[in-house]
Amino acid sequence: MTPLAIDFENLHQLLRNLYQEMMPLCGDMVGVAKGVAGLGALFYVAYRVWKALANAEPVDVFPLLRPFAIGLCIMFFPTIVLGTINTVLSPVVQGTHAILEGQTLDMSEYQKQKADLEYEARVREGKAWLVDDEVYDQKLADLGITDMGEIIGMWWERTWYGIKSWFRELVRDFFDLLFNAASLTVDTLRTFFLVVLSILGPLSFALSIYDGFQSTLTHWLSKYICVYLWLPIADLFSAVLAKIQNLMLQADIAALQDPNYIPDSGDGIYIIFLIIGIIGYFTIPTVAEWVVQAGGGSGTGAVNRAASFGAGVAGGVTGTLVGKSFSHGKSNGGSSPEGRNLATPNHS
Repeated sequence: MTPLAIDFENLHQLLRNLYQEMMPLCGDMVGVAKGVAGLGALFYVAYRVWKALANAEPVDVFPLLRPFAIGLCIMFFPTIVLGTINTVLSPVVQGTHAILEGQTLDMSEYQKQKADLEYEARVREGKAWLVDDEVYDQKLADLGITDMGEIIGMWWERTWYGIKSWFRELVRDFFDLLFNAASLTVDTLRTFFLVVLSILGPLSFALSIYDGFQSTLTHWLSKYICVYLWLPIADLFSAVLAKIQNLMLQADIAALQDPNYIPDSGDGIYIIFLIIGIIGYFTIPTVAEWVVQAGGGSGTGAVNRAASFGAGVAGGVTGTLVGKSFSHGKSNGGSSPEGRNLATPNHS
């Protein structure tokens, strides 16, 4: 295990458990909300009844039922409100998760096929000893002590190949860490926002009874649904990245089937897509607001500003990597990124 290796799946599972553990706290807020809602209902009904009597108009009973309906929602908030919303949106999460799993399974098959073809290409090149310890030891045994110059040359070439492979692996692991950290950051913010909205939801419903605060109810609903959709949108984004990598793997496999093709271990394109993924994760709150319009101030403004800043910083790095990748590819007859999983399913 590399020093940068972290079990991010356990961290995402911890966030899922945190949300479930915090849900009972909604009951602590229901008592306060019922008092606020009761006082609001009294003012709401008294004002409209008094206004109708003062104008010698009949009392319209139907609008007066609104505070009582909201009161029922507050009394059974975890079941009626949160339970209904989560049940309705759950199929969306399951559907996007199925799409992501399908792309990830295809990617695993392509990665294995590509690894086998790359080894065969090394054998055709006559340098299987660069990647296979047994072949290297056998080669040294066949040469004998008389071919000391060739043995030293093989040792140096294998050592240099190992150093380059180690450095490329270190760079990939570093960007993998940033990529998974971006995913974990979005998941943590999503869990925090859902917990706050769930716990203070009864109070938002109670305030919506008062005149001038009626929009609080629709604002809370739109915000909760918007934040809840971060997960399926993240799955779709990861599925798109996985599909792109599948297409690149298919192109590499087709190239490796040519007996004259010698693979190169360039990772520039892979790192570019990792940078795109890191930036893309912080655009998920904006995309969610395209699906559900949440009016008023956005609690995700800082996240979106961070994404814009990250895009500006990463733009220069990405441009440099693109130029180096393609120029290196032309000089070596094409380069192929390592078949690694860009999309990690994160579910909460």
